[in-house]
Amino acid sequence: MKQLTYPKSLLMQMPKRLLLLLPVLLLCSVQTSRAGAGTLNASLVSDTDSIITGADQTSEYLPLLQGKRVAILANPSSIIGQESLVDSLLALGVQVVKVFGPEHGFRGNASNGAQVGNEVDAKTGIPIISLYGKKKSPSAQDLADVDVFIFDIQDVGCRFYTYINVLRNAMQSCATNHKPFIVLDRPNPNGYLVDGPILDMRLKSGIGQFPVPISYGMTIGEFARMINGEGWMGKGLHCDLKVITLKNYTHQTRYTLPVAPSPNLNTQQSILLYPTLCLFEGTIISQGRGTHFPFTVLGAPLLKGKYDFSFTPKGIQGMSEHPLHENNTCYGLDLRDYPVDSLEASGQLHLQWLIDLYEAYPDKARFFDRSQSSQMGNFDYLAGNYDLKQQIIRHTPIEKIRASWEPGLNAFKKIRSKYLLYP
Repeated sequence: MKQLTYPKSLLMQMPKRLLLLLPVLLLCSVQTSRAGAGTLNASLVSDTDSIITGADQTSEYLPLLQGKRVAILANPSSIIGQESLVDSLLALGVQVVKVFGPEHGFRGNASNGAQVGNEVDAKTGIPIISLYGKKKSPSAQDLADVDVFIFDIQDVGCRFYTYINVLRNAMQSCATNHKPFIVLDRPNPNGYLVDGPILDMRLKSGIGQFPVPISYGMTIGEFARMINGEGWMGKGLHCDLKVITLKNYTHQTRYTLPVAPSPNLNTQQSILLYPTLCLFEGTIISQGRGTHFPFTVLGAPLLKGKYDFSFTPKGIQGMSEHPLHENNTCYGLDLRDYPVDSLEASGQLHLQWLIDLYEAYPDKARFFDRSQSSQMGNFDYLAGNYDLKQQIIRHTPIEKIRASWEPGLNAFKKIRSKYLLYP
């Protein structure tokens, strides 16, 4: 049984009566498994044990919560030590009046893209308000009994990962309703990577809201500062923002997430491959949804005879109920042991996989036609421009594709530099 621990900063803040109960609380938490997103592969050990997250620095923000009614936007990645942020703050006597849940829900048991409804948390009795479905932002009524708003969600640094949209929406609501907004910062596991085409705002959608590249190389706290500074909330709004910064972190620091940020990013390998492999969502190629190793394999039934490796997607509750090519054997690439160090060394998206599979696919007219009925299945929306698909179809060399990105990337890097909190 793995021993669970709280950071010293939290222990110092606990009343003596809670310290006496802590062993019991820890034992109960060990016996209760996390729903949905669980702990990442234990064999993947971070070289960055010295990093202290914003949430772990309780002495920095507990004074801001004393006597206040607190709302928290959280999911299973929102932890202090190894315990839920919400559960921990309640144990410290913080008055948490409601929790907002993003895609996959607060406890992380909803599948990719599934609408999540409002509910009452079975463990704490606190009302949970979903921000993934018809409702995208906290309303004035939601915030009427709130004095301070906390955002604590693990990001993976990609434009099409929806948590930055939720961040902007929550900031916008708090700015409109004059509520202080605290971001408990967390490392970006892809923090080294600034690459990809800048979003053409004609393709603005649920998987692309901001004029940034596919991978923007910023922590969620830095991104919040950019939302504020660049006026991305609209209407001249400015949020009363405070970021509880990380300690001992740089953008070149390797960081292994302690908790899976979402059900289909369930290994460190998948998280590091995600900036490149999510582009395949806009193709006929499966990225392994419907397996227990999503975003580490690529394949399709029509590639039989072209590749030896195979896998068969099946419906998995809480991950992918109806995956692409369900119950059909897919043939393609096994990237579970791909040396991601080479990706980090290049500092680039790995376009060669996209080109190779396009060239190998026998029905090229259907390669990019997975779905035109949804933005997530439309390659142009994922890429963020109208050019990349055409460049691949025209067999444009990678160096020319990359050269077409450079003006936008250089301009973005100048803007980005204004909001960085870490070297």
